[in-house]
Amino acid sequence: MEFYSKAESMSREELEKLQSERLIKTVRRVYEKVPFYKKKFDEAGVSPKDIKSVADLSKLPFTTKQDMRDNYPYGLFAAPMKDICRIHASSGTTGKMTVVGYTKNDIEVWAELIARCITMAGGTKDDIIHNAYGYGLFTGGLGVHYGAEKLGATVIPVSGGNSQRQLKIMEDFGSTMLTCTPSYALNLAETAKEMHLDRSKLKLKAGLFGAEPWSENMRRDIEKMWGIDALDIYGLSEIMGPGVANECLQKNGLHIFEDHFIPEIIDPATGKNVPDGVAGELVFTCITKEGIPLIRYRTRDITRLLPTQCACGRTLRRMERLSGRTDDMLIIRGVNVFPSEIEMVIMNIEGVEPHYQIIIDRAEHGLDELEVQVEVNEKIFSDEIKVLEDLEKKIAKEIFTILGIGVKVKLVEPKTIARSEGKAKRIIDKRKI
Repeated sequence: MEFYSKAESMSREELEKLQSERLIKTVRRVYEKVPFYKKKFDEAGVSPKDIKSVADLSKLPFTTKQDMRDNYPYGLFAAPMKDICRIHASSGTTGKMTVVGYTKNDIEVWAELIARCITMAGGTKDDIIHNAYGYGLFTGGLGVHYGAEKLGATVIPVSGGNSQRQLKIMEDFGSTMLTCTPSYALNLAETAKEMHLDRSKLKLKAGLFGAEPWSENMRRDIEKMWGIDALDIYGLSEIMGPGVANECLQKNGLHIFEDHFIPEIIDPATGKNVPDGVAGELVFTCITKEGIPLIRYRTRDITRLLPTQCACGRTLRRMERLSGRTDDMLIIRGVNVFPSEIEMVIMNIEGVEPHYQIIIDRAEHGLDELEVQVEVNEKIFSDEIKVLEDLEKKIAKEIFTILGIGVKVKLVEPKTIARSEGKAKRIIDKRKI
């Protein structure tokens, strides 16, 4: 089988040897170039000479998003500013932006990894990539753009917004692959339906969707609406951007590009490593980055590493689709709730649309209350009130079975919930905590 890179089919022995060599160099470099890491290593009682292979990785301290904010903007850079050719930044929801810098080599590596992702999705230099990720400080747009060009494909830098124009471009320009957030893929499909667009005129065959959690049920909806293979692409700006991991056409976990990023799964409470197959917090160590190589960065994403090899033939380890994040985990009356669990329930119910919102409030009696607003299709909404009430009860019962807590379900008419051209705003927390 042909892969974009030989690194995708290395033996574990070859790969771990390469990882060890790159880890040793990176640890030495950050210790010498980044005062933050020298101080942190010294406080942990570890020095570069203690790191002789990947087996020693757990000796090193973690890096967190707060560390990046504390060293805002350039304190974690390991390269001088004269060698930094690009800056990206992620605003997040609170606090200072997390700022990342790229050398020319970092950009080239990033482009290669995105090219690998497109190849995994069945893409070639003959494809036309409709890139609807946002361009700017967000890493999505430019990351995919450079990767498509690296592959030799044609890229349409359409960015986000103006869905009707996007669909016209898609049809007229002969786009074969779509890249955007999964929620925007649904938004575009809905707009296509309103426009009575004949989708048989489109040439789309696959899409790379990421930048927000999405469920297997949402994948099925996207694939049904578009008639394409919908694949998950994963990344985060602190590590590189999109292209840290990607699904192949087997759709059975995301292959991690381990020749550039060493993954670990830890127990988020204790910080201890857990075995493959056990869910926990995803941690990455960058081993080829020059601009800002992070050591044992806690992503706050919850997943597990899959222990078996993929049928596609790639030897790169796979991670399961994200089940949530340690920071967007909701605690409702003492129960840990991930929005993805609620989405899984909703999208298994016939008659509802893939648009929902979770509203949390604190009642006068002091207990948290959770309301799930769900759009229904035109047929259901125009049905008699008892049918709607029964559907609300059914959804509430299903959520209770999964989560163990009672929630209020409110069915709303089509188009009620605001659409997103980027990451969907799923949660509204009205609590004064």
